[in-house]
Amino acid sequence: MTRRFARLAWAAAVCTYLLIILGAIVRITGSGLGCGEHWPLCNGRLLPPLDLPTWIEYGHRLAAGLVAILVAGLGAYTWWLRRGVGSKEWGVGSGEWYAPGKAGYVATGLVVVQVVLGAITVRTGLTPPIVVLHLATSMLLLAALLVAARGVRLTPGASPGFPGSAVPMALGFVTVLLGALTANLGAATACHGFPLCNGQLIPTGNYPQHVHWAHRLLAYALAGYVTVWALRTRGRGPLALLGLVALQVAIAAAMVWLGLPGLLQAAHVAGGAAVWAGLVLVALDPAHSSS
Repeated sequence: MTRRFARLAWAAAVCTYLLIILGAIVRITGSGLGCGEHWPLCNGRLLPPLDLPTWIEYGHRLAAGLVAILVAGLGAYTWWLRRGVGSKEWGVGSGEWYAPGKAGYVATGLVVVQVVLGAITVRTGLTPPIVVLHLATSMLLLAALLVAARGVRLTPGASPGFPGSAVPMALGFVTVLLGALTANLGAATACHGFPLCNGQLIPTGNYPQHVHWAHRLLAYALAGYVTVWALRTRGRGPLALLGLVALQVAIAAAMVWLGLPGLLQAAHVAGGAAVWAGLVLVALDPAHSSS
């Protein structure tokens, strides 16, 4: 039972991760309104016209539907196991029955919020604050699914790794959201050069520059924190996380130097989501908690 539940949670987590990347592709290709302002239909139709922007956005919606089905199934499975339905068949007290934590319920609630935000995002014309909130919910959903997959209970004291890992997790979460805000405000080109912003340690330019520079400063802080964490603990999890952070910094530098090619923009989003997932997974392991 444990393996079956974990497989479903991992499948939902992987699909959520891929959905985040697909959402970035929608933004990068300018396909966010490929279905117009219609929701849940696409341009008022169940099967949209055969043009690329429409199908990119429609594919994103279909993928979101798959995630919703998987998470709803996980929520139902959580209820079934926690209620002990069929316990006589599986044998409570024999060590075979598995009662998961409430992460499946949290994920189900987040999916409902995400669906509502998706509709609002389309109907409000992709306003940056709503788009960023949409991404924030996706990141929290991914975290909840990883918690479910690892079998951690969302109760006080159940996961000793969480308290010590709060700083890097907070840094990672805010960095990702500021990156999304930078992209959706059109501020990705506000800072030329790398690692400085237009050759300045403290840019004196406009608001987009300040948003972009704040995103970079948080990313630098996260990289520094994870470096110290990994070198101090020497654990496989933190060292793997350090590798992800280093790769993400390299992608960011290449993206700036090469003029923001779409492929690297998508890779940057994929890297950011991977770093966030890595932070969550390391935080779930008490042996790798930081202090």
